[in-house]
Amino acid sequence: MAEKIDGKLISQQIKDELKEKVAALAAEGKTCALAVIQVGNDPASSVYVGNKKKTCAYIGIESIAYELPEETSEQELLDIIDKLNKDPKVNGILCQLPLPSHINEDHVIHAISPEKDVDGFHPRNVGALVIGEKGFVSCTPAGIIQLLKRSNIEIAGKHCVVIGRSNIVGKPMALLMLRENATVTICHSRTQNLKEICKEADILIVAIGKPKFINADYVKEGAVVIDVGIHRNEDNKLCGDVDFDSVEPKASYITPVPGGVGPMTIAMLMNNCVEAFMD
Repeated sequence: MAEKIDGKLISQQIKDELKEKVAALAAEGKTCALAVIQVGNDPASSVYVGNKKKTCAYIGIESIAYELPEETSEQELLDIIDKLNKDPKVNGILCQLPLPSHINEDHVIHAISPEKDVDGFHPRNVGALVIGEKGFVSCTPAGIIQLLKRSNIEIAGKHCVVIGRSNIVGKPMALLMLRENATVTICHSRTQNLKEICKEADILIVAIGKPKFINADYVKEGAVVIDVGIHRNEDNKLCGDVDFDSVEPKASYITPVPGGVGPMTIAMLMNNCVEAFMD
């Protein structure tokens, strides 16, 4: 039976460490600020933005909210980003995705200064990750590395299979595992023999976007299974890309959904924000 990796507990440890750092900076008269921009009122985005504000308040980071109407033009949004880029009081800028269809997400990602890009999406930060230079790393993959390390799971020398090749999770995840000296295989929708490849993984990281797609047939005995997916099942309960009940008896460690990877994303966003302030 697998040991559950408690993302709530580990994210709380990180938030408490950051709270201490921010308190020490505040004692020196230094303040840290994150600007969060939301365009429109997508319900899921509103929940995420609310959680980010609450976490900022807990850690002691000032949260500057821009809640813009759906019809905000791309140029209006870019003007706000330009103003925030130039504001020395703002350390991090986050534009909540997805954006309304009339706004080009790439234009917005490129517009945020790499030094304030706490989401780690700017091409300069992605490039820094590829060549091993310092830069902001996408929060979900960075959080997964922390889950593994703080659970004392060995990464170096292990075979890691990442299912998914998105710019936000799959690709940066593979690069971070390489940085930690894992041997990495990336699988995706065109991969042949997916089951056989997954069964070779010591660490299986699943970001496939299909509810309960990965069952015990894909997992070798004793593998570590990290589930990045989040969906609602037919009973409106949260579930992941992994069929937890099927896989748990076979794995050595597994992340539940909810309470696994999810809480780590906001914790690492806050970590990036404090890093931006320290640099």
